[in-house]
Amino acid sequence: MESSLTLVGRTITKSVEPNPGETILQHAIQHKIDWQHLCTRGTCARCRCFIEEGSEHLEEPTQAEHRRLDPEEFEEGYRLGCQAVVKSTGKISARNKTYF
Repeated sequence: MESSLTLVGRTITKSVEPNPGETILQHAIQHKIDWQHLCTRGTCARCRCFIEEGSEHLEEPTQAEHRRLDPEEFEEGYRLGCQAVVKSTGKISARNKTYF
């Protein structure tokens, strides 16, 4: 099975090797992708992202995400990049989709 994490920032898109235990945002920062973020605690939601593929390879949403995102957003495929932890390798694609 192919293993890749495709990160789509504001102007930069890269496919990188997913590292279990690290968040989507940590991957974006390490690989210099222009991913919007401020707090890294799940409160500002600037790192909000749309999981286009591979949500089964991510840990379940955290309490911080449940406090910040609406149930409809989870259903549509949104997560907070700073909270979405890679749990297993596979094909994952995430697009930074902040509110503003």
